[in-house]
Amino acid sequence: MVANERYIVHFPENLPLDAGAPLLCAGITVYSPLKYFGLSEPGTHVGIVGLGGLGHTGLKFAKAFGSKVSVSSTSPGKKDEALKKLGADSFVAAIGILDGIIDTVSAAHPIVPLLGLLKPHGKLILVGVPEKPLDLHVFPLIMGRKSVAGSGIGGMKETQEMIDFAAKHNITAEVEVNSMEYVNTAMERLAKNDIRYRFVIDVANTLAASEA
Repeated sequence: MVANERYIVHFPENLPLDAGAPLLCAGITVYSPLKYFGLSEPGTHVGIVGLGGLGHTGLKFAKAFGSKVSVSSTSPGKKDEALKKLGADSFVAAIGILDGIIDTVSAAHPIVPLLGLLKPHGKLILVGVPEKPLDLHVFPLIMGRKSVAGSGIGGMKETQEMIDFAAKHNITAEVEVNSMEYVNTAMERLAKNDIRYRFVIDVANTLAASEA
């Protein structure tokens, strides 16, 4: 296979291929809005809504930027992991304390309560894509000049910047590596949300071979 060099990302030697691969999607999806919306400044208080594939990488990047991070998740069982393993400062944020929120949830959920967690001039950035429209009331935006925005991924230059930053700060995704034979089972488990936090399919089975 021949790839256009414009779309090639250099992986630093200390960044594992398996745990680094999801950063090319989940990583840049959260890294880009943290940078663009000014939430990468040390000392900011960032909220992460949803502790899945996007949320756990967003938590890691925000901590590496020097932010205080509060996590909100509908899975109470993830509290200890968020605080003790991933380094969150709190699991549920108090009202009016956050500079910005990265909302990674792709299921239908109320966003008006999230606006109440923001400081005046705070930003709610949506990176998840729910199937149905979300209800948004104007009054919470007017009170405190809060804003709601969306963000996709980033360009190649920013993706390389993100990968280099991840390598420097030892940021990787939490992954489960499986061979190609496992792909159907992986898809079934993915549909059941039975994964923490990303599957990596080792197509050539080279990682398994090297570990044998």
